[in-house]
Amino acid sequence: MASRKGFFAKLFDLSFSEFIAIQIAGVLYGIGILFIGLAALLILFAGLRGGPLPAIGALILAPLVFMLNIIFFRITLEAFISSIRTAENTGRIANSINR
Repeated sequence: MASRKGFFAKLFDLSFSEFIAIQIAGVLYGIGILFIGLAALLILFAGLRGGPLPAIGALILAPLVFMLNIIFFRITLEAFISSIRTAENTGRIANSINR
């Protein structure tokens, strides 16, 4: 059961009765992947500039850091979204009981 309010109506809803996080979670995830990827590239390039031993370390560390950060970020977003969905469903149950 989707809300009839539009995105901007939800955005400026000062009572916070509507959630927008579910609608923008995909965008946030994409932005997070971009920044995590840039951080991994910085690790890689910094290691490559340091000589052979740091380069080998960077070749191992950069993908590992990338994957672990992506996993952590995804789990964090999923936990956040699931708590929002729980709140929405609890509100629906409370409204149906009060009728």
